[in-house]
Amino acid sequence: MVKKGKFIFVIGAVISVMILGYMSVSYADKKPTVVVVLKVADSEYWKIMKTGIEKGFEDFGINGKIMEPSDATPKKQMELLSKIYKEKPDVIITAPYSSSVGPTLETLTDIPILLIDTDLTIKNKTAYIGTDNDDLGKKAGAFLASQLQPGDKVAIIGGDISFSVFKERIDGATIALQNAGIEVAYTKTGVSDDPKAIKKVVSRVLRDHPDINGVVTSHDTIALPVIKEFEKQGLLIPVIGPDGLTEMLKLIADETLPGTIAQNPYDMGYLSIETAMKVIQGDNVEPFVDSGVDIIIKENAQQRLNFYEKLVK
Repeated sequence: MVKKGKFIFVIGAVISVMILGYMSVSYADKKPTVVVVLKVADSEYWKIMKTGIEKGFEDFGINGKIMEPSDATPKKQMELLSKIYKEKPDVIITAPYSSSVGPTLETLTDIPILLIDTDLTIKNKTAYIGTDNDDLGKKAGAFLASQLQPGDKVAIIGGDISFSVFKERIDGATIALQNAGIEVAYTKTGVSDDPKAIKKVVSRVLRDHPDINGVVTSHDTIALPVIKEFEKQGLLIPVIGPDGLTEMLKLIADETLPGTIAQNPYDMGYLSIETAMKVIQGDNVEPFVDSGVDIIIKENAQQRLNFYEKLVK
């Protein structure tokens, strides 16, 4: 007959094993949390990136959330980041609207911060996942130069260069074009995405430089209106925009344009979640995770177009 003390010990041991087993299962079932704060929600570029992020959430078993500020302003993004910080997710990923968001990010000291799309020099950054924008600009300039002859004239039209991504692209393109013997006859920055503003710039380019042979822009939302303005004038001039969005891809597929240089927003999104998972697991990560750029020409434009159209439909 089992003694009472021994019986109680056995029962206690069984209960302890059951409790530990329950705790282990509960811990295993608990998914890590990652919150991603983007800039805007309604553009094609960000929609493509979001699908990459969501695929990452699924593949890595992450309890993830994607958010955007109510208004596309630094102030609203800073308010949103501060609110999310109080929820204490395992990792915060953000595409900072501008450098003015940096001081707010530096107050989020005990949660790993990953930057996506736009890099900032902040002391608590774990990694930047995105494009090497200087390299992108150089490849854009070199690609345009490959369509021209030494001595030909080009224009560079860019957005607000207080945004580092635009400045780096413009600087890179300028260097590559000059190294190829192409004359940068006109440079205009601070141009908004408003088609009316872009029309004025194109009109000035054609007035002052009627022999212009090509254009590099800082992003596709400037490139596409530039192309349309040239078409209205009956001009077929190569225009390079570095985003590779669907409308640009269509122009390349039908041979209206010879090609472009493209970022990889889907890969950027996916890689950001992969990097977040490594951070959560305690693995070392590189401070710069390059999502790469691709040269898009007729031979590969349709394939990418088909892929993107599935993502944004």
